[in-house]
Amino acid sequence: MPPAALASGTGAASLALRSRNLCCAATAGVDLKSAVSRPEISQAIREAVPHCLTETRLDETVPGLGPKRRGKVRDVYETKDHLVIVTTDRMSAFDRVLASIPFKGQVLNQTSVWWFNNTRHITPNAFVSAPDPNVTIARKCAVFPVEFVVRGYITGSTSTSLWTVYNQGIRYYCGNDLPEGLIKNQRLDYLMLTPTTKSDDHDRPISGEEIVEQGLMSEADYKSVSSKALALFAYGQEVALKHGLLLVDTKYEFGKMADGSICLIDEVHTPDSSRYWIAGSYEERMKQGLEPENIDKEFLRLWFKDNCNPYKDKVLPDAPVELVTELAWRYIHLYETITSEKMIVPEKAEEDAHERITRSVIQAL
Repeated sequence: MPPAALASGTGAASLALRSRNLCCAATAGVDLKSAVSRPEISQAIREAVPHCLTETRLDETVPGLGPKRRGKVRDVYETKDHLVIVTTDRMSAFDRVLASIPFKGQVLNQTSVWWFNNTRHITPNAFVSAPDPNVTIARKCAVFPVEFVVRGYITGSTSTSLWTVYNQGIRYYCGNDLPEGLIKNQRLDYLMLTPTTKSDDHDRPISGEEIVEQGLMSEADYKSVSSKALALFAYGQEVALKHGLLLVDTKYEFGKMADGSICLIDEVHTPDSSRYWIAGSYEERMKQGLEPENIDKEFLRLWFKDNCNPYKDKVLPDAPVELVTELAWRYIHLYETITSEKMIVPEKAEEDAHERITRSVIQAL
């Protein structure tokens, strides 16, 4: 059963039933094998491999911006009232940067913008504008030091993934009692919240009770954010399923505005922050003992795990070019599938993306 102490008011029971009903609904499947990328996209991906956006220096080119804060994927700059967030093509997993993927930053930014604009009925967000495909301007807020990870299935390959800890024999995780007999990639009986917080640059699993006890959030704020996270995930599953996809798990971040209101920040339901599986083949592949068809970065994560120790090795092997281009196509395909919009890529891959971003940000500010 889900933890009861701090779950009151989240509607966990109704969300569990809603999730089961959604996943049992008939849907037109997405077939990765028959989904052929548009020729112009395939060509653009190949041409962009040597021109990925890996670093920015807007503090040197845009007047009035504060120094850069470099995250694993995003570079963040401050103005008096806003944040300028540049999503790069860096791909991270296992708490480090693994590779650079063409157009990845654009996909992540535009996917989040679409979800920000389509989830305002669930929660306010900090989004203000997107003056460039790779840039979001957002309102400043006090960020809660907790990531709200919501899971609909037991899966994963990283150290904090639910299947990893379950396979190690752990049966109580982030305030959730885990029953015996679960198998990898199985649908959970209810949407499970497994929060994390940062500890020495690593994600540390934590329960709701511990979040409140350690003063990371007040009980009222934790209940409010938990409710929003579960509602966002349930809605995300609805939208994904309409397009033949299963939203497997994801993470959300939230902050508090100066007026005390809670808002969604960072990214929403992107292929970086979420796992997506193909709905139409899920049940049959489970029966056959096969991994679900995925449309996120999991296959590249698994390649690194098979070819090195991504947690301990100081130097990692270069990802094969064919896997890099495949991931770029999958990201674009996911964006177009979810949003029903065509991805527009720069006409010239060799154009200096930093100059383009500089012009866009100066004009926006």
